[in-house]
Amino acid sequence: MASATLNARSAAPNASRELVGELLGEFVGTMILILFGAGVVAQVVAANLGDHDSIAWAWGFGVMLGVYVAARLSGAHLNPAVTLSLAIFRGFSWRKVAPYALAQTLGAFVAALLVRWNYTELLAKFDPGHTIKTQTVFSTLPGNGVYPVSEWGALRDQIIGTAILVLVIMALTDVRNTAPKANLGALITGLLVVAIGMAWGADAGYAINPARDFGPRLASFITGYRHAWRDQYGDIYFWVPIVGPLIGGPVGAAIYQFLIARFLPTEETEPGRVVVDDQ
Repeated sequence: MASATLNARSAAPNASRELVGELLGEFVGTMILILFGAGVVAQVVAANLGDHDSIAWAWGFGVMLGVYVAARLSGAHLNPAVTLSLAIFRGFSWRKVAPYALAQTLGAFVAALLVRWNYTELLAKFDPGHTIKTQTVFSTLPGNGVYPVSEWGALRDQIIGTAILVLVIMALTDVRNTAPKANLGALITGLLVVAIGMAWGADAGYAINPARDFGPRLASFITGYRHAWRDQYGDIYFWVPIVGPLIGGPVGAAIYQFLIARFLPTEETEPGRVVVDDQ
């Protein structure tokens, strides 16, 4: 009995330490993602260095590098929509969903503060009133604040875009499918985000990640962007890149699970195919 009690006590600190490591991985990994993502938008918008393609590539590289930083510790979800989808369909612990989402949001928030601080002079010169002109450095808007897209159109876009993201991530991480080797998974995931940015960026700025949008939006609000919670039409908008991805992620995961995963081989005995778990 004494031995069992001692083992239980030693296991609890180990579990707590493991969770702390996972949360730090999500925090730092998401911070890296936003440092590159928000940083490139600040450079393009306020300094006119680069264009849409450089934005898409930098966001993709940010995702790739964030995954490489955090993958061993936490699995590098870097996105509450991914975390939720993995809890529903891949057995990820439900008790970790809220802590992961909080760590991801805090990482995005801190990164956005760093970008805001670093580009203080450029943002003030280009947009002294800190208006909608530079709000897209930190958070998304319907039609990127330019094109005639409503918040409902943006919601549709976020559901579809995040469904694509999570569907493909489910395939990339399924060892029964043609998943890339573990050290290439981050690269392919980054390229996935580049592709989404190039094909699905016009309607809502491809947030496809509640933490990526809410954390920087909060950072911009407390540093002078008084209308950060609204869109260019004056409507409350911040909920769209939160609700849309949280719907779209599980939808994409469900599509993969029911149309692809359940038909994949479960044994290594299928002729001509070998399933290798190298994760």
